[in-house]
Amino acid sequence: MARSVYVTGIDRGDGRQVVELGVMELLTRQVDRVGVFRPLVHDGPDRLFDLLRVRYRLSQDPATVYGMDYHEATALQAERGIDELVSTLVDRFHRVAREYEVVLVLGTDFAGTQLPEELALNARLANEFGAAVIAVVGGKGQSAESVRAETRNAFRAYESLGCDVIAMVANRVAAADRAAIAERLESQLPVPSYVLPDEPALSAPTVSQIAHHLGAEIVLGDDSGLARDALHFVFGGAMLPNFLNALTPGCLVVTPGDRADLVVGALAAHSAGTPPIAGVLLTLDERPPAEVLTLAARLAPGTPVLSVSGTSFPTAAELFSLEGKLNAATPRKAETALGLFERHVDTGALLKRFSVASSGRVTPMMFEHTLLEQARADRRRVVLPEGTEERVLRAADVLVRRAVCDLTLLGPVEAVRKKAADLGIDLGATQIIDPATSELRQRFAERYAELRAHRGVSVELAYDVVSDVNYFGTLMVQEGLADGMVSGSVHSTAATIRPAFEIIKTKPGASIVSSVFFMCLADEVLVYGDCAVNPDPNAEQLADIAVQSAATAARFGVEPRIAMLSYSTGTSGTGADVDKVREATELVRAAHPELRIEGPIQYDAAVEPSVAATKLPDSEVAGRATVLIFPDLNTGNNTYKAVQRSAGAVAVGPVLQGLRKPVNDLSRGALVSDIVNTVAITAIQSQAAS
Repeated sequence: MARSVYVTGIDRGDGRQVVELGVMELLTRQVDRVGVFRPLVHDGPDRLFDLLRVRYRLSQDPATVYGMDYHEATALQAERGIDELVSTLVDRFHRVAREYEVVLVLGTDFAGTQLPEELALNARLANEFGAAVIAVVGGKGQSAESVRAETRNAFRAYESLGCDVIAMVANRVAAADRAAIAERLESQLPVPSYVLPDEPALSAPTVSQIAHHLGAEIVLGDDSGLARDALHFVFGGAMLPNFLNALTPGCLVVTPGDRADLVVGALAAHSAGTPPIAGVLLTLDERPPAEVLTLAARLAPGTPVLSVSGTSFPTAAELFSLEGKLNAATPRKAETALGLFERHVDTGALLKRFSVASSGRVTPMMFEHTLLEQARADRRRVVLPEGTEERVLRAADVLVRRAVCDLTLLGPVEAVRKKAADLGIDLGATQIIDPATSELRQRFAERYAELRAHRGVSVELAYDVVSDVNYFGTLMVQEGLADGMVSGSVHSTAATIRPAFEIIKTKPGASIVSSVFFMCLADEVLVYGDCAVNPDPNAEQLADIAVQSAATAARFGVEPRIAMLSYSTGTSGTGADVDKVREATELVRAAHPELRIEGPIQYDAAVEPSVAATKLPDSEVAGRATVLIFPDLNTGNNTYKAVQRSAGAVAVGPVLQGLRKPVNDLSRGALVSDIVNTVAITAIQSQAAS
């Protein structure tokens, strides 16, 4: 029987979706197969389930997610009574529970239903499902004392109805009251209580949502611009100087369409990053002349300009009644919601209260969740030299929203800010440094000249060298101004790691710098090394790569069982290539008897139990290897790419190992998710190095 978690509330408007999303994140970190069940559903699309389905790659048939709609439930209760309604919902829940390790139950939403005693119905369903309960209380617009009282009363209500309440959440409270509410609840409730402040970016509609709601015509703008949050509204009517003073970051400018001066002024301010706006909404069914729109498109490419037929006053009334929603089309809101949840909820303690046993395997999603959690647990600063690259900025947006680590972006400051503004990204307090103009340049030049004096490098020459973003970023790491560096999305591997070889160098005990890829397969994560750095390592170097790779695997939650790969298994083959692998294996065994290692061994015998049973039946590694060491770069690089493309594996890396401080290289085809994962890995490496 699956263990289930029932997230419920006491009234509408509690912002419960943040908690439901956060709980789903925790459950998928723990187990492979998580089901979703919503006992009662309204007509129309279920935005939250759509988000969960896309984000967590759920294969669950949507038809099994829902018990019944509210109309059917009301009719059934009226005709046959509450017991029959509950019995039917329990049957439909168990159809889901039989198929999954754990089920997240999304309680009723208290929104315009005709069901009496909706709180009691949620409590009874939770009990019948055998589900642990997390109850959410909305605190928006309420005093601190009111929030505390409602949270206590909600706990007593669910507890008195026999529920296993494992946590209480007060959500959307005033930020100034959060700490005081949390302190009082901690002393007044016997279960953990978490207090989440109101986050304006979550309730702010996106420009796309505004366009859809108003039936507006999109005059200018692209998908990135339409995804921006409209945090405020500024109504244009004043003369341009006063109007510009009224602009705020993330605002949507609402102005009559014949005020071309305000349109151009707002977009020029956005282009300069002072401040970046969400977009412009033109009223009165008017729009500036074509030449003005052409100028507008050049001033702020991608920034939305919308047009509606109504006047400003009724348009304002519509805007102020509109609230943003979490859905599959707003992934950045989801990152903001998860960041909020993870900052204010002790996720480790809450996960233990779920009583959900971990899956015996590590899936790619579980691996990615673990990376972010480990990085967040001891926040570090990572420098990203490619500060004007779109993928890097989008990754920075995710990392900032999730509070994974602190970041430094390198590049011309205004260029970085403008690019971020064009993408609708709020970099917040993210540090931006231009190596060409930084006051650190002279200091770094002197330090680099000192390190490379044996090569005849003068301070004058070094002054030019350190203006390169990769050298500057590496020196930030060397000098303790950053804990790690990630580059390579637009730079070659050599350009990324050469500065590290020159400046940071190898750590004690490591004879070589090497690399691994984390190969995230459908149901496990394997470690491949070395597939990126060393063309033809000798036996001693191969042994070093194996030891380093095992340590890296263990650091990231993969139990190391090392396979030293070759074209033959055991004693069946001879020749220089096989002998090199055999010698490397013996060197590891002699120096590290605690490590489980097998070699030489062929790939199929390393990973397939049926083959291992024939070729090496007594091996504790064969058939279940997790760390696979290739004899040379040619073999390793081609194999990882073949597995990546043919098996649909996610390859995270290359992750460099052996350096005194972490520097990691990206593929020039890296996706935003690859960059996020690599930054998290770098932050974790720096934790181990300190």
